[in-house]
Amino acid sequence: MEIIKGAGVWVHPGEAGNDWVEQLRTSDLSVGTYCIPAGGRDPQSPHSEDEIYVVTAGGAKIAAPGRTEDVGPGAVIFVPAGEEHRFTEVVEDLVLLVVFGPAFGSRAPRS
Repeated sequence: MEIIKGAGVWVHPGEAGNDWVEQLRTSDLSVGTYCIPAGGRDPQSPHSEDEIYVVTAGGAKIAAPGRTEDVGPGAVIFVPAGEEHRFTEVVEDLVLLVVFGPAFGSRAPRS
């Protein structure tokens, strides 16, 4: 067992040097926190792994092909590998607990 400290807790992107912090990694999954400040932009592109977001704080919209939804604390979002998606209209500092299966980047093509 492991307690994952800091997962799902706001860290201003400037303090961490990045808006994504991975807190746990195994070969089968990774867990981290993705923070977007109010008014911020989400530049992500599709991932090669399945993904679950749990909104722990803030408010925004999530946009995927043909669908846009409001999200806030308690929302759980599944995004299959390869699906275009991004958070838009971030009205409050957005904090997302993120789970990737398998681990983030593990299916990405190697050059």
